[in-house]
Amino acid sequence: MAGYDDRDGKIWMDGTLVDWRDAKVHILTHALHYASSVFEGERCYNGKIFKTTEHSERLLKSGELLDMPIPYTVEQINKAKDEVLAANGLTDAYVRAVAFRGAGDEMGVASLGNPVRLAIACWTWGAYYGDAKMKGAKLDIAKWKRPSPETIPTAAKAAGLYMICTMSKHAAMAKGCSDALFFDYRGYVAEATGANIFFVKDGEVHTPNPDAILNGITRQTVIGMLRAKGITVHERYIMPEELEGFEQCWLTGTAAEVTPVGQIGDYTFEVGALTRDIALEYEALVRA
Repeated sequence: MAGYDDRDGKIWMDGTLVDWRDAKVHILTHALHYASSVFEGERCYNGKIFKTTEHSERLLKSGELLDMPIPYTVEQINKAKDEVLAANGLTDAYVRAVAFRGAGDEMGVASLGNPVRLAIACWTWGAYYGDAKMKGAKLDIAKWKRPSPETIPTAAKAAGLYMICTMSKHAAMAKGCSDALFFDYRGYVAEATGANIFFVKDGEVHTPNPDAILNGITRQTVIGMLRAKGITVHERYIMPEELEGFEQCWLTGTAAEVTPVGQIGDYTFEVGALTRDIALEYEALVRA
Protein backbone atom coordinates (compact mmCIF):
# COMPACT_ATOMS: atom_id res chain seq x y z
CA MET A 1 0.00 0.00 0.00
CA ALA A 2 1.17 3.55 -0.76
CA GLY A 3 2.52 5.82 1.96
CA TYR A 4 0.05 7.67 4.11
CA ASP A 5 0.71 10.90 2.22
CA ASP A 6 0.06 9.42 -1.23
CA ARG A 7 -3.28 7.64 -1.48
CA ASP A 8 -6.59 7.94 -3.23
CA GLY A 9 -9.58 8.88 -1.11
CA LYS A 10 -10.95 11.70 1.02
CA ILE A 11 -10.05 13.22 4.38
CA TRP A 12 -12.44 15.38 6.37
CA MET A 13 -10.81 18.70 7.32
CA ASP A 14 -12.54 21.53 9.17
CA GLY A 15 -15.96 20.62 7.83
CA THR A 16 -15.00 19.76 4.25
CA LEU A 17 -14.03 16.55 2.48
CA VAL A 18 -10.79 17.13 0.61
CA ASP A 19 -8.71 14.90 -1.64
CA TRP A 20 -6.33 12.73 0.40
CA ARG A 21 -3.18 14.22 -1.18
CA ASP A 22 -4.43 17.77 -0.56
CA ALA A 23 -4.94 17.30 3.19
CA LYS A 24 -2.03 19.51 4.24
CA VAL A 25 -1.07 22.03 6.93
CA HIS A 26 1.45 24.87 7.03
CA ILE A 27 4.97 24.22 8.32
CA LEU A 28 4.34 26.79 11.09
CA THR A 29 1.36 24.88 12.45
CA HIS A 30 1.59 25.30 16.21
CA ALA A 31 1.05 21.60 16.92
CA LEU A 32 4.13 20.66 14.91
CA HIS A 33 6.33 22.78 17.16
CA TYR A 34 4.64 22.55 20.57
CA ALA A 35 2.59 19.31 20.55
CA SER A 36 -0.74 21.13 20.85
CA SER A 37 -2.58 18.13 19.47
CA VAL A 38 -5.02 15.48 20.69
CA PHE A 39 -6.41 12.51 18.81
CA GLU A 40 -8.59 9.42 18.82
CA GLY A 41 -8.08 6.02 17.25
CA GLU A 42 -11.29 4.15 16.50
CA ARG A 43 -12.35 1.05 14.59
CA CYS A 44 -15.34 0.63 12.35
CA TYR A 45 -16.81 -2.88 12.11
CA ASN A 46 -19.51 -3.78 9.59
CA GLY A 47 -20.23 -0.11 8.98
CA LYS A 48 -20.46 0.93 12.64
CA ILE A 49 -17.77 2.65 14.69
CA PHE A 50 -17.44 0.91 18.04
CA LYS A 51 -18.08 3.33 20.91
CA THR A 52 -18.09 6.30 18.52
CA THR A 53 -19.75 8.67 21.00
CA GLU A 54 -17.37 7.74 23.82
CA HIS A 55 -14.42 8.46 21.53
CA SER A 56 -15.83 11.83 20.46
CA GLU A 57 -16.50 12.76 24.08
CA ARG A 58 -12.94 11.87 25.03
CA LEU A 59 -11.56 13.91 22.13
CA LEU A 60 -13.39 16.98 23.41
CA LYS A 61 -12.22 16.28 26.97
CA SER A 62 -8.62 15.91 25.80
CA GLY A 63 -8.85 19.27 24.05
CA GLU A 64 -10.25 20.83 27.21
CA LEU A 65 -7.40 19.39 29.30
CA LEU A 66 -4.89 20.98 26.91
CA ASP A 67 -6.64 24.37 27.11
CA MET A 68 -7.60 23.84 23.48
CA PRO A 69 -11.40 23.92 23.08
CA ILE A 70 -12.43 22.01 19.96
CA PRO A 71 -15.14 23.93 18.06
CA TYR A 72 -17.39 20.95 17.29
CA THR A 73 -20.02 19.02 19.21
CA VAL A 74 -20.02 15.27 19.79
CA GLU A 75 -22.85 14.95 17.28
CA GLN A 76 -20.93 16.90 14.63
CA ILE A 77 -17.81 14.79 15.14
CA ASN A 78 -19.79 11.55 14.94
CA LYS A 79 -21.41 12.73 11.70
CA ALA A 80 -18.04 13.72 10.23
CA LYS A 81 -16.63 10.25 10.95
CA ASP A 82 -19.56 8.66 9.17
CA GLU A 83 -19.10 11.03 6.22
CA VAL A 84 -15.44 10.19 5.75
CA LEU A 85 -16.13 6.45 5.93
CA ALA A 86 -18.85 6.78 3.30
CA ALA A 87 -16.65 8.97 1.09
CA ASN A 88 -13.96 6.29 1.11
CA GLY A 89 -16.39 3.40 0.69
CA LEU A 90 -15.20 1.65 3.86
CA THR A 91 -17.24 -0.42 6.30
CA ASP A 92 -14.32 -2.03 8.16
CA ALA A 93 -11.63 0.53 8.91
CA TYR A 94 -9.48 2.35 11.38
CA VAL A 95 -10.60 5.95 11.99
CA ARG A 96 -8.24 8.70 13.16
CA ALA A 97 -9.61 12.02 14.40
CA VAL A 98 -6.99 14.63 15.27
CA ALA A 99 -7.54 18.12 16.67
CA PHE A 100 -4.69 20.61 16.78
CA ARG A 101 -3.64 24.23 17.02
CA GLY A 102 -3.02 25.43 13.50
CA ALA A 103 -0.93 28.23 12.06
CA GLY A 104 -2.18 31.69 12.99
CA ASP A 105 -1.26 34.96 14.62
CA GLU A 106 1.14 33.47 17.16
CA MET A 107 4.29 31.38 16.88
CA GLY A 108 5.47 31.26 20.45
CA VAL A 109 4.46 28.91 23.23
CA ALA A 110 1.20 30.84 23.70
CA SER A 111 -1.29 30.15 20.95
CA LEU A 112 -4.70 31.47 21.97
CA GLY A 113 -4.94 33.39 18.69
CA ASN A 114 -4.40 30.31 16.56
CA PRO A 115 -7.38 28.31 15.28
CA VAL A 116 -8.14 24.85 16.64
CA ARG A 117 -8.54 22.57 13.64
CA LEU A 118 -10.02 19.10 13.26
CA ALA A 119 -9.27 16.41 10.68
CA ILE A 120 -10.58 12.87 10.30
CA ALA A 121 -9.09 10.14 8.13
CA CYS A 122 -9.82 6.43 7.76
CA TRP A 123 -8.07 3.46 6.22
CA THR A 124 -8.05 -0.33 6.31
CA TRP A 125 -5.78 -1.69 9.03
CA GLY A 126 -5.35 -5.28 10.13
CA ALA A 127 -4.07 -6.69 13.40
CA TYR A 128 -1.88 -4.08 15.11
CA TYR A 129 0.57 -6.69 16.41
CA GLY A 130 0.42 -9.00 13.39
CA ASP A 131 0.66 -12.70 14.23
CA ALA A 132 1.11 -11.86 17.92
CA LYS A 133 -2.70 -11.74 17.97
CA MET A 134 -2.56 -15.56 17.96
CA LYS A 135 0.72 -16.62 19.55
CA GLY A 136 1.29 -13.80 22.03
CA ALA A 137 3.28 -10.59 21.80
CA LYS A 138 6.80 -10.22 23.15
CA LEU A 139 7.38 -7.05 25.17
CA ASP A 140 10.54 -5.25 26.17
CA ILE A 141 10.64 -3.18 29.37
CA ALA A 142 11.01 0.51 28.55
CA LYS A 143 13.71 2.60 30.17
CA TRP A 144 11.29 5.56 30.29
CA LYS A 145 8.58 6.03 32.92
CA ARG A 146 5.00 7.21 32.49
CA PRO A 147 4.90 10.70 34.03
CA SER A 148 3.07 11.97 37.07
CA PRO A 149 -0.33 13.61 36.45
CA GLU A 150 1.15 16.61 38.25
CA THR A 151 3.55 17.12 35.34
CA ILE A 152 1.28 16.55 32.34
CA PRO A 153 -2.44 15.82 31.79
CA THR A 154 -2.20 12.03 31.67
CA ALA A 155 -5.97 11.67 31.20
CA ALA A 156 -5.71 13.32 27.77
CA LYS A 157 -5.00 11.36 24.61
CA ALA A 158 -2.42 13.94 23.65
CA ALA A 159 0.30 13.70 21.02
CA GLY A 160 3.02 14.87 23.41
CA LEU A 161 2.47 11.88 25.69
CA TYR A 162 3.50 9.54 22.88
CA MET A 163 7.05 10.84 22.39
CA ILE A 164 8.52 8.28 24.81
CA CYS A 165 6.20 5.65 23.33
CA THR A 166 7.81 6.04 19.92
CA MET A 167 11.31 5.85 21.34
CA SER A 168 10.45 2.85 23.52
CA LYS A 169 8.78 0.96 20.71
CA HIS A 170 11.76 1.58 18.42
CA ALA A 171 14.08 0.20 21.11
CA ALA A 172 11.79 -2.81 21.59
CA MET A 173 11.65 -3.57 17.88
CA ALA A 174 15.44 -3.49 17.72
CA LYS A 175 15.39 -6.36 20.25
CA GLY A 176 12.86 -8.36 18.26
CA CYS A 177 9.92 -7.37 20.45
CA SER A 178 6.46 -6.19 19.43
CA ASP A 179 6.14 -3.48 22.07
CA ALA A 180 7.40 -2.22 25.41
CA LEU A 181 5.95 -2.15 28.91
CA PHE A 182 6.20 1.06 30.92
CA PHE A 183 6.43 1.44 34.65
CA ASP A 184 5.06 4.71 36.02
CA TYR A 185 6.88 7.47 37.89
CA ARG A 186 6.38 5.57 41.17
CA GLY A 187 7.72 2.29 39.80
CA TYR A 188 4.37 0.54 39.36
CA VAL A 189 3.46 -1.44 36.23
CA ALA A 190 1.65 1.00 33.92
CA GLU A 191 0.88 0.16 30.27
CA ALA A 192 2.37 -0.59 26.87
CA THR A 193 3.18 2.13 24.34
CA GLY A 194 -0.36 2.24 22.97
CA ALA A 195 -2.35 -0.28 24.97
CA ASN A 196 -3.48 -1.09 28.50
CA ILE A 197 -2.40 -4.32 30.17
CA PHE A 198 -4.13 -7.12 32.08
CA PHE A 199 -2.82 -10.11 34.05
CA VAL A 200 -4.42 -13.35 35.26
CA LYS A 201 -3.61 -15.25 38.45
CA ASP A 202 -5.68 -18.01 40.06
CA GLY A 203 -8.69 -17.21 37.89
CA GLU A 204 -8.76 -13.53 38.82
CA VAL A 205 -7.72 -10.54 36.72
CA HIS A 206 -5.38 -7.73 37.75
CA THR A 207 -4.87 -4.47 35.88
CA PRO A 208 -3.06 -1.24 36.83
CA ASN A 209 -4.99 1.51 38.54
CA PRO A 210 -5.41 4.18 35.81
CA ASP A 211 -4.44 7.22 37.85
CA ALA A 212 -1.33 8.01 35.77
CA ILE A 213 -2.24 6.35 32.47
CA LEU A 214 -5.02 6.63 29.93
CA ASN A 215 -8.12 4.78 31.08
CA GLY A 216 -8.70 3.24 27.68
CA ILE A 217 -12.17 2.78 26.22
CA THR A 218 -11.29 -0.80 25.27
CA ARG A 219 -9.90 -1.30 28.79
CA GLN A 220 -13.19 -0.20 30.33
CA THR A 221 -15.14 -2.38 27.91
CA VAL A 222 -13.11 -5.49 28.75
CA ILE A 223 -13.41 -4.89 32.51
CA GLY A 224 -17.17 -4.72 32.07
CA MET A 225 -17.16 -7.94 30.06
CA LEU A 226 -15.11 -9.77 32.68
CA ARG A 227 -17.29 -8.65 35.56
CA ALA A 228 -20.41 -9.63 33.61
CA LYS A 229 -18.91 -13.14 33.42
CA GLY A 230 -18.51 -13.17 37.19
CA ILE A 231 -14.72 -12.83 37.07
CA THR A 232 -13.10 -10.76 39.80
CA VAL A 233 -11.14 -7.79 38.43
CA HIS A 234 -8.65 -5.99 40.66
CA GLU A 235 -7.76 -2.45 39.56
CA ARG A 236 -4.73 -1.82 41.71
CA TYR A 237 -1.06 -0.90 41.91
CA ILE A 238 1.10 -3.72 40.57
CA MET A 239 4.78 -4.02 41.47
CA PRO A 240 7.28 -5.18 38.83
CA GLU A 241 8.29 -8.22 40.90
CA GLU A 242 4.70 -9.48 40.69
CA LEU A 243 5.16 -10.21 36.97
CA GLU A 244 6.80 -13.50 37.88
CA GLY A 245 3.64 -14.81 39.52
CA PHE A 246 1.10 -14.02 36.81
CA GLU A 247 -0.05 -16.87 34.54
CA GLN A 248 -1.60 -15.00 31.61
CA CYS A 249 -1.36 -11.51 30.17
CA TRP A 250 -3.03 -9.50 27.43
CA LEU A 251 -3.14 -5.99 25.99
CA THR A 252 -6.21 -3.94 25.13
CA GLY A 253 -6.68 -0.97 22.86
CA THR A 254 -8.66 0.15 19.85
CA ALA A 255 -5.81 -0.79 17.52
CA ALA A 256 -4.61 -3.76 19.60
CA GLU A 257 -8.15 -4.98 20.35
CA VAL A 258 -7.39 -7.89 22.73
CA THR A 259 -3.88 -9.21 22.07
CA PRO A 260 -2.28 -11.95 24.21
CA VAL A 261 1.21 -11.43 25.61
CA GLY A 262 3.64 -14.35 25.74
CA GLN A 263 6.66 -12.61 27.25
CA ILE A 264 7.69 -9.43 29.06
CA GLY A 265 11.43 -9.16 29.54
CA ASP A 266 12.43 -12.45 31.20
CA TYR A 267 8.88 -13.29 32.32
CA THR A 268 6.71 -15.67 30.26
CA PHE A 269 2.95 -16.18 30.14
CA GLU A 270 0.68 -18.77 28.62
CA VAL A 271 -1.97 -17.84 26.07
CA GLY A 272 -4.59 -19.39 28.32
CA ALA A 273 -8.30 -20.08 28.11
CA LEU A 274 -9.41 -16.80 29.68
CA THR A 275 -7.20 -14.78 27.33
CA ARG A 276 -8.57 -16.61 24.31
CA ASP A 277 -12.15 -16.38 25.53
CA ILE A 278 -12.10 -12.64 26.19
CA ALA A 279 -10.43 -12.00 22.82
CA LEU A 280 -13.14 -13.96 21.01
CA GLU A 281 -15.92 -12.36 23.02
CA TYR A 282 -14.57 -8.88 22.34
CA GLU A 283 -14.42 -9.69 18.63
CA ALA A 284 -18.07 -10.79 18.75
CA LEU A 285 -19.09 -7.70 20.71
CA VAL A 286 -17.60 -5.15 18.34
CA ARG A 287 -19.21 -6.86 15.34
CA ALA A 288 -22.61 -7.35 16.99
